[in-house]
Parts: sequence; structure tokens; C-alpha cells
Amino acid sequence: MPRINLLPWREEQRKQRLKNFGVAAAAAVALGVAGVLYAHATVNRFIAHQNARNKYLETEIATLDKQIAEIKELESTKERLLARMQIIEQLQRSRPEVVHLFDELVRRLPDGVYLKSVKQTGNKLSIKGVAQSSTRVSALMRNIDASEWLTDPGLDVVETVEQGRARNSEFTIFASQVSHAGYGLGGVEETPKVEEGKKAAPAKPKPAPTPPKKGAEGGQ
Repeated sequence: MPRINLLPWREEQRKQRLKNFGVAAAAAVALGVAGVLYAHATVNRFIAHQNARNKYLETEIATLDKQIAEIKELESTKERLLARMQIIEQLQRSRPEVVHLFDELVRRLPDGVYLKSVKQTGNKLSIKGVAQSSTRVSALMRNIDASEWLTDPGLDVVETVEQGRARNSEFTIFASQVSHAGYGLGGVEETPKVEEGKKAAPAKPKPAPTPPKKGAEGGQ
């Protein structure tokens, strides 16, 4: 005889499918939650690592900025010290030049000429004096033009002044002081070094002194 299954097998099969679907859905949800948590943890780890790197870079940048500020301050201090050294060196060089200047004025002063004042502004000189005649003033200008320490003589004023029976010429002469860089701090002349195969450039001729103004007294 044939066997007939009268049990509700379709209902059982449906329940089994629902059960399997539930298990699969739960597993999928669990896997999804686990993936989200892993991704969140990974992103947080990357963010923390980047924040640590940023903090390290900010610290190093602050250190470099501080070092740069110190370097700038040192460079400023160096420039100030170099400027002071240059000023001191110029003053040291000018000390023997003053002595040579006054010695040169005495040497170049012709007979019959007396100086009243000598004023120096930078390398410019203003010389005031009295001469027995305008010819002696011209002689003084020629002597200044021939000097190694003075140059560019120019006559500003020459006036004839009567003093009793004598008639003298009061004058004002301008000149420039020549700076000799070859003189050391102690006033000793240093011979400049010339490279082999090179010759020193010829000296430029000095301009002729300015003649006295017309109307001045002549004769000695």
C-alpha cells in the first residue's frame, strides 16, 4: 500500500526557512556592526596619529621660529659691532692724519702769511688768515695744491685791510684733506702691495688753483 504523509511538512519547511533567514540576518547585522566599529576605530587611530604628528610639527615650528629670532638678533648685534669697529678704525686712522694735517699747514705756509683759524667739517677745511699781499695768498694756494695731504684749494674771500701804515689782505681759503689709507694705526706708512704684472695707475693731474679776486692788493 502506498504511504501518505499527513503531517504539515510544508509548514515545518517554512519555519525552517524563516529560522535560517533570521540567523543569516543576525549574522549580517553582527558583521555590519563589527565592520562599522572597526572602521570607526581605524579612523580614530589615524586621526590620533595625525594629531600627534601635527602637534610635533607645531612644536618643531615653534622651536625653529625661536631659533630664527635668535639668529636675527645675533645678526643685528653683529652689524652693530661691525659698525662700531669701523667707526673706531676710522678714528684710529684719523689720529695720525690730524697730526700730518697741522704739520702740513705749517710747512706749506709761506712767509708773510698768518693763520687766524682753521675749521674742518668732514674732509673740508676752511682756512682764515692774514697775508701781507694777495700774491702771498696765491703762493699759499699753490703750496696747498702741491701738498700730498691737501687738495682742491679755492679762494672764497680776500679783502684789503689797512692797519696803520700797513695794508694787509684778509682771506678765506677752502681746501680738502686727502685721506691716506696706507698709514697704519700708529701713523707708520704702509707700502701698498702691487700684484705682479700690474702697474699702478698714473695720478690724475690736480686742477690749477683759483686766482684771487680782482681788486685785491698786489705786490709783496
